[in-house]
Amino acid sequence: MRSRNVLLASALVLGVSVSWNVAAQTGHIPPKTDAAMIANAMSAAPKAISGNATIVVMENDKMRTLRKGSGGFTCVPDDPTSPGNDPMCLDNNAMGWLTALMEHKEPLKGKAGVVYMLQGGSDASNDDPFATAPAAGKKWVTTGPHVMVVGATEMLSGYPTTADDPTKPYIMWPGTPYQHIMMPVK
Repeated sequence: MRSRNVLLASALVLGVSVSWNVAAQTGHIPPKTDAAMIANAMSAAPKAISGNATIVVMENDKMRTLRKGSGGFTCVPDDPTSPGNDPMCLDNNAMGWLTALMEHKEPLKGKAGVVYMLQGGSDASNDDPFATAPAAGKKWVTTGPHVMVVGATEMLSGYPTTADDPTKPYIMWPGTPYQHIMMPVK
């Protein structure tokens, strides 16, 4: 989900000080205004998806709706705790998966979901869905534009389980209930 990338909930708890720290280290500055967050969130998916999507942002461990949509997708702006620009758009099943991840609960089985991340993503770990920073001696996993299929854990055999070459499909968070396929699109 980050995606999925650093947990959305962690982003809110850590707040502005972390985003300034990340910006100072990488030069990446997350969007701040509602209008900028909406534009950033919409950049995660094709306009046919994001144009009618609901746009939400996590604030103080709660979701705030920036724009109500009707398209069956929800888009979220960049995670300010990661070093890259990583907005995402999720269908309803993927939102359920992300909610389970954020709550450390088992995702529903048999509910495949789609997540667009056309700006790419930055993840603290390919192995640990709850990592908020890379382990000692490791770097952030940086993936270019991609689409994720989540919730289809039983259908992922045969794909690499490492991000050694993030330009090719691979499994993120293998062996966990949150494992999913990362499919680069560029």
